[in-house]
Amino acid sequence: MSTNKFGNECRKEPEREPISQTHTHEFLGSTELDGPPMLLHNHRFTGVTSAVIPQGNSHVHQLLTNTDFFLNHFHEVGETTGPAIHVGGGKHVHFVCGTTTLDAGHTHDFQFATLIENPLI
Repeated sequence: MSTNKFGNECRKEPEREPISQTHTHEFLGSTELDGPPMLLHNHRFTGVTSAVIPQGNSHVHQLLTNTDFFLNHFHEVGETTGPAIHVGGGKHVHFVCGTTTLDAGHTHDFQFATLIENPLI
C-alpha cells in the first residue's frame, strides 16, 4: 500500500489489460424552445460521446450530459447517435435527435450533428 499527499493509505488497482480505444466525438448544441408561454426558453449542452459501438456495417456512439440551468432547472440529454455519415477526407459525423428529460413540467426536443472525429489528424 502507498499513501497519498494527505497521508491516507491508497490501495493499488489490479493490473488490467489495456482497453483498445477507437474514437469519440465532441458535440454541442441547443435545445428547441419550450416551457410555459411567458417563459419560453432553450438550453445549451456539450460533451463527448462514448467510444465506438459496432452496428451493422457502421457504428454508433452513446452520449449523456446535462443542459445548462434556466430558472432553477435543467434537463438531461441522452441518446444513441445514428450511423456514421462520411464527410470526405476519411472523416465522418453522426446525426442525433431526441427529447430531453422532463423537468419543471416540460421537455425540449433537440437535433444536432457531432463534430468530426480526430479533428487535428
